[in-house]
Amino acid sequence: MFNLFKKDKTDPADAPAAITSQETSSPSWTERLKRSLSKTRNQLGNQLAGLFGGGKIDEDVYEELETILLTSDVGVNATQTLLEDIRGRVKRQSLNDTTQLKQALKEAMLDLLQPLQQPLSTSTHQPFIIMLVGVNGAGKTTTIGKLANLFQAEGKSVLIAAGDTFRAAAREQLQAWGERNRVHVVSNQSGDAAAVIFDAVNSARAKNIDIVLADTAGRLPTQLNLMEEIAKVKRVIGKAMPEAPHEILLVLDANTGQNAVMQVMAFDDALKVSGLVLTKLDGTAKGGVIAAIAQARPIPIRYIGLGESIDDLRTFDAAEFVEALLS
Repeated sequence: MFNLFKKDKTDPADAPAAITSQETSSPSWTERLKRSLSKTRNQLGNQLAGLFGGGKIDEDVYEELETILLTSDVGVNATQTLLEDIRGRVKRQSLNDTTQLKQALKEAMLDLLQPLQQPLSTSTHQPFIIMLVGVNGAGKTTTIGKLANLFQAEGKSVLIAAGDTFRAAAREQLQAWGERNRVHVVSNQSGDAAAVIFDAVNSARAKNIDIVLADTAGRLPTQLNLMEEIAKVKRVIGKAMPEAPHEILLVLDANTGQNAVMQVMAFDDALKVSGLVLTKLDGTAKGGVIAAIAQARPIPIRYIGLGESIDDLRTFDAAEFVEALLS
């Protein structure tokens, strides 16, 4: 079996010690978040510093701010929403100098993102079935490994269903994550994703497992026939356990920019997505895409991921994110 971790060569049996060592020596989550958003923040910071350096608030200022937001992946509609909000604050608070606009921008951004801050509660059902969807390369498999680690840290028992029966090595990757987390992975060679997940749900019920993480094959939103296959998986889960899946998590690669918004809309239309996971914010991602998602389809962002380490996944905090983005 190949080693899944590029930098960490620790044997799975020694994983807890390795994780503890990494956490004690690594920067805080807030610092890591700021570093991950540094590309966007530096770009915004340099541009906003000039814009908010002092002077009269006029139409030229609003036009320049509009350009800055658009180039930060905020998107046309979300940019207009933010600008309207800022204009209202300027009028209500009688702001007259551009130095006062930065705080107005922070407050407007927070108001837009705050509704998306809804942490996932897994205590409503046992087992709690989480179905993970997304396009190939978004980070679904890695996210499953991180979620397994996160839930176990909360004292929950976890079972993984290897339902991505199409992508080469997907099952092997999940097995590696399973070994890493000491979590059983249900899989088979049949190629029938629905059957794998059906078996996993029944196994979890029999063994009183708390959470099932069900992987599914990557789908492009334009592949309608394949999207129907994943909708079938959802229906089969419902047959194995009424009201399940209890959460449909769409995993998004933050580096895809406005394409992420299209993915949200397409998957939501097909499956009624209940939560989002935004991954790879440590790459070239421009964090403003969260604002675009919030305006287009305000589905709760359950988690954000910064890197490849097993603990690089945390609950989304709107205020923390805005501060890291615009500080």
